[in-house]
Amino acid sequence: MPGKCLGLGGVKMNKTKKVVLLGILTALYVVLSFCMKFTVIGNIQIDLGYIVFAVACCIFGPWGFVVGAFGCAIESVLFSAYGFSISWFAANTLIGLLCGGAYLKFHKAKTSHLILKMVMTLVFVFLGVGLLKTGIECKLYGIPFEVKIVKNIVATFIDTFAMWIGLWIYPLIKKGLK
Repeated sequence: MPGKCLGLGGVKMNKTKKVVLLGILTALYVVLSFCMKFTVIGNIQIDLGYIVFAVACCIFGPWGFVVGAFGCAIESVLFSAYGFSISWFAANTLIGLLCGGAYLKFHKAKTSHLILKMVMTLVFVFLGVGLLKTGIECKLYGIPFEVKIVKNIVATFIDTFAMWIGLWIYPLIKKGLK
């Protein structure tokens, strides 16, 4: 997190405040992921923590991965019967780095292009959840790829939708940060 600029928002902030804000957003991700999940199909749920994840990527660029990866890790260790999930940690790391990097490029170009950000978010979530998470779980648990990919493609669309909400509300949050 170089310099005194808070990533995309252009808000001046020292390193301590950046770390504190990352911590607060990570905690908010954990709370929303635990308390605000709604079942969509089978055991696939919409996870409202992804709203916070998208906002973190908008604020911090690639450093937003911290909120998604560590928020997911903390939530699964504390509340999941299965414990820590390396596949979700890896998927959220990739999603955060890619989305955060893309959002940073748009900010530097001084343009919003919400529709393009939404499409890129869908592609990056597919790469993270649809391919990386699927590949890791197939390798770890011996699940056939063609079986696991179907469930994770559905999860891709659901997680993308939650991130889109974060993209839509980020401009309101950005005003509050200034």
